[in-house]
Amino acid sequence: MERIAEFSKVSENIFADSFRKSFPDADASGLRDVLKEVKIPCRATKGSAGYDFFLPCDVELKAGDSVTVPTGIRANIKEGWVLMIFPRSGLGFKYRLQLDNTVGVIDSDYYDSDNEGHIMVRITNDSKESKTLVLKRGDRFAQGVFLPYGITYDDQAVNERNGGFGSTG
Repeated sequence: MERIAEFSKVSENIFADSFRKSFPDADASGLRDVLKEVKIPCRATKGSAGYDFFLPCDVELKAGDSVTVPTGIRANIKEGWVLMIFPRSGLGFKYRLQLDNTVGVIDSDYYDSDNEGHIMVRITNDSKESKTLVLKRGDRFAQGVFLPYGITYDDQAVNERNGGFGSTG
């Protein structure tokens, strides 16, 4: 198995800014401690492809509700690889938990963006049975899988990234 990436945490300032945008009514006084408790993504078993991402806070989503989760995590990824983010299978099956962009794509050059490559995951409870999804801080809610990718022979990309959603045009 080739080792191609490393997870780390974003700075306290980046995390606090992102957290306040997602949860404007939350008490932001203890965000330093929240970030300290954020777990680095990990695989549950040696045969797992996905690295589980953990919630930094409690989340309750009624059917149809969405929230952007600031994970507190960034990934330093070797060029030629991408991190794809998916909902955890069980949550998708039980609650129709979905990522709003269907699959998150974390490019290798995202790491050096002004936001430090902070991985944000927007989730929606798309339950058709009006189920409320209640998740606790530290629960696994998404998973990331590293995949290699290729480019075309005539590829001419030279631009550099500086940001997340929609930053490349």
